[in-house]
Amino acid sequence: MAKQPQPISPFKNFFAGGFGGVCLVFVGHPLDTIKVRLQTQPKPQAGQAPLYSGTFDCFRKTLVGEGVRGLYRGMAAPIIGVTPMYAVCFFGFGLGKRLQQRKPDDVLTYPQLFAAGMLSGVFTTVIMAPGERIKCLLQIQAATGETKYSGSLDCAKQLYREAGIRGVYKGTVLTLMRDVPASGMYFMTYEWLKNILTPEGKSVSDLSVPRILFAGGLAGIFNWVVAIPPDVLKSRFQTAPEGKYPNGFRDVLRELIREEGVASLYKGFTAVMIRAFPANAACFLGFEVAMKFLNWVAPGL
Repeated sequence: MAKQPQPISPFKNFFAGGFGGVCLVFVGHPLDTIKVRLQTQPKPQAGQAPLYSGTFDCFRKTLVGEGVRGLYRGMAAPIIGVTPMYAVCFFGFGLGKRLQQRKPDDVLTYPQLFAAGMLSGVFTTVIMAPGERIKCLLQIQAATGETKYSGSLDCAKQLYREAGIRGVYKGTVLTLMRDVPASGMYFMTYEWLKNILTPEGKSVSDLSVPRILFAGGLAGIFNWVVAIPPDVLKSRFQTAPEGKYPNGFRDVLRELIREEGVASLYKGFTAVMIRAFPANAACFLGFEVAMKFLNWVAPGL
């Protein structure tokens, strides 16, 4: 295993992680919109065709009906959240590694890297859960023909007015169930691929742009292979009318399997996989580029 870099400072982590997150949102949000609409579309009545027959049909209908702006519905919420979220995410991963090191130069095993990644998922849920709730509601309202929320801030205000802070954080447990194991897989895969792609005698910090893109893209795919089932449950639960699922994700899971089968847990799979590679490649490249810039302009921080 190639020698791992030491944990970076919170200052550098904040800005580099935030920049990487912004890159991810701009590249990946259109397909995230498609994913949520596929996951939350109503079950068709007998003899009727579904609202969307698949990923490309949903993309076409969204583009024709709403234009390019329709693909970026609800982007304000994740954009506002990405800087602190990805700062906390990468800081959480660094902290997880440091807590497992007996000496500063200890090289961690892959299970230890997975555990460090899981810690980052715990850290980000506090920021992620309300942003995900708002994003999903804004993404589906255009498809239903209703305009209950004028934007992210209005959505947050209405949710708080209707149900308090619990309304804003609805779906937090499912967000944890998605992000904790998925984040472990995400960071472990990225570190594993960086080590594999690092030439003998070289440092992982010297990886070329294509290799960083490849490692980041595949890490995103592995992340979503783990995350899709709880993500489907989360999207359904967060966009459901208040009181529909009194027992939380268990009710959502029972309903989905009873009415649509186990395959329903992988709704939006194509959209997720198409999005995962370029979005996460952009995220890790943005992070690495920003980190090199910060190390250049402020080496002592």
